[in-house]
Amino acid sequence: MKAVGARLPRYDGIGHVTGRTVYVDDIRIPGSLWVKALRSPSHHAKIVKLDTGPAEAMKGVHAVVTHKDVPLNVYGHLSALGIPGDEPLLAEDVVRYQGQPIAVVAAETEELASAAVEAIVLELDEQPALFDVRKAFDADAPQIHQWGNWYPHFEAEMDRRQIRKGDIDAAFDQADTIVQGVYRPAAIEHVPLETQVCQVVPEPGGRLTIYSCTQALYFSMGVVSAHLQQPLNKFKFVGGTVGGGFGGKVDTATETMCSLLALKSGKPVHWRWTREEEFLCSSTRAPWHMEIADAVTKDGWILGRKMLTLHDSGAYARFSPYGLTKHSFHHTGAYTIPNLHFDGYVVFTNRVPTTAMRGFGVTSVSFATETHMSRIAEVLGIDPFELRLKNANRIGDTSPNGITYTDPSTVPTIQAIAESIGHELSADYRAMTPGKREGDLLPEHLVGQLGNPEAH
Repeated sequence: MKAVGARLPRYDGIGHVTGRTVYVDDIRIPGSLWVKALRSPSHHAKIVKLDTGPAEAMKGVHAVVTHKDVPLNVYGHLSALGIPGDEPLLAEDVVRYQGQPIAVVAAETEELASAAVEAIVLELDEQPALFDVRKAFDADAPQIHQWGNWYPHFEAEMDRRQIRKGDIDAAFDQADTIVQGVYRPAAIEHVPLETQVCQVVPEPGGRLTIYSCTQALYFSMGVVSAHLQQPLNKFKFVGGTVGGGFGGKVDTATETMCSLLALKSGKPVHWRWTREEEFLCSSTRAPWHMEIADAVTKDGWILGRKMLTLHDSGAYARFSPYGLTKHSFHHTGAYTIPNLHFDGYVVFTNRVPTTAMRGFGVTSVSFATETHMSRIAEVLGIDPFELRLKNANRIGDTSPNGITYTDPSTVPTIQAIAESIGHELSADYRAMTPGKREGDLLPEHLVGQLGNPEAH
């Protein structure tokens, strides 16, 4: 308890401010080869010809790797959980986003590796591209994925994440008004100061030592192990300081390809993405399209919510099914809505695949729900703080997926915000607690949604 309320120095602070912190790019192994990637110049195309011979013939080029060199080329980021994979490590017959890796080269200098990439012969047959999730469902939309334009592998092979709670039709019939809104937060690049970096060293006993900036060492080890079809004890992952990740460094972007080059060349290899590569083909936070329609009473109760979400996964699924699942469980925000009809789709486009970023799946829907709450308050002419407090989650309320809340913090948080900005609440709302509903806070439409917090 000595740390509570105390001003303690960060354990890594001195190293950071003095420049002594060691990052992956600071690891220097003598004789290391430089790695560069041949990336797709097209958003969507069939690969007609790929000839790496000119690059392999160059003096100082020690290895060129394509999909033919990968023991298991297609492996999903969530395959270990039983979710089928869809993304090749290196493109085989088709490219689906600009910057998708097709081949990687290891050479004695960075300049030579770049020249070798330029020497590879690549011919593409351009295909129609899709960039707007709203058009993915059109009959004439280009088909860009082997599964169709949206992910079909949720439970019971459903093609969407679905939540149904209460009687949504009755809620809309009883409403005094319907408040609707559409919310579309855009893609966001993580912009870490440290780009993707990896160093792989082949050891005499056949083991690979992998210096990685991944945010999830054991996860990335599993991904490399699966692609290379080798047991985990063949790899030693060395982590350390991540120079900015924010969710974007869970994708195992470099480690597997570097490992293949190290095995093929028998030499250590080093890959540091340029800033241009980071912006071109590193994962982003996904764009989302969210449509909300709320059935509300004139005195501020939210009776029901209909919501449609389109999650832009980019060209492959990666973590998107997981992100949409989190999103669905939080689509009512910090508020209790007893009647729900939610449909969420993971939609494929020809954008770079998207991934986690700071509250993956939740941050975007929080923006939508809070903006929508303010919209309801404006339509009804009600204090936006008091609208939120009235509908706030309380002990015994149940979440969209039926979990009973035991210690919700919505009420004290909103009260603290109001106080901090000098927003005057009426006496009843200032005195409100997050305790179980009773009296005026337990209207008829909420009785049936209560759970037993003790049982939970």
